[in-house]
Amino acid sequence: MTNPASRKLSRRKLIVGGLAATAGVAGLGVAARIAQKYGLVPPDHGGIYGLGETLTYASQRLLTRHSLAREFPKSQISQPPFANEVEPPSDQFKRFQAGHFADWRLDVDGMVARPTSFSLDQLKSYPSQSQITMLQCEEGWSYIAEWIGVPLSHVLDVVGALPQARYVFYFSIEPDTWETIDMADALHPQTLLTYGMNGDELPVGHGGPLRLRVPRQVGYKNVKFINHLTVSDNLKGFGKGLGSASADAGYAWYAGI
Repeated sequence: MTNPASRKLSRRKLIVGGLAATAGVAGLGVAARIAQKYGLVPPDHGGIYGLGETLTYASQRLLTRHSLAREFPKSQISQPPFANEVEPPSDQFKRFQAGHFADWRLDVDGMVARPTSFSLDQLKSYPSQSQITMLQCEEGWSYIAEWIGVPLSHVLDVVGALPQARYVFYFSIEPDTWETIDMADALHPQTLLTYGMNGDELPVGHGGPLRLRVPRQVGYKNVKFINHLTVSDNLKGFGKGLGSASADAGYAWYAGI
């Protein structure tokens, strides 16, 4: 008797095989229709690059849903880590910084049973994880650092994310800076709400006091200065409905590596 896991794996291989075959033989349009059938269409599937985005997202979700980003030994931590330029902090941010971020809050709402406002101390009281991973920018630079934080999955469990949730929006205190990830990345064990770096507090230049670390996606998905999460089953009502400020500006919504 074939066990359920084997049937699921065989089905997944069949879908992936179908995507690859149709992409090569009948074109990306047919592959996109297969992806749509299985709910694997990214929000930015329209436009000149849309079919390619769909094939990339569907293939990676089927093949690498549970894969881990590469982790490195401490000897390979970049010295010093490169910090891309950030806009000068706002007056509001400066007030938080002057108070050592004691009043900083992470508000979590949307499709959750218990909307909650977390202080940094609360987040730090939860079981923490650390990872030494590479942050890679779409502009070509990268660095390796140790990131310390609480898994996003734990926070979603605390607030009781509803079963029908499909996306997590995350917003920065910086104006017009927001992204979303699907639940596969939101619940992934390496996705962290980071508050520490290389054994110390997360520096402001690297997004302190709180940054979402999504090591399986490129740099712009790792938003700095996080202060708000919204759990949702759709992407409507924010920006152009493409799932992120980056996608609104022409970047890919799914930026897996």
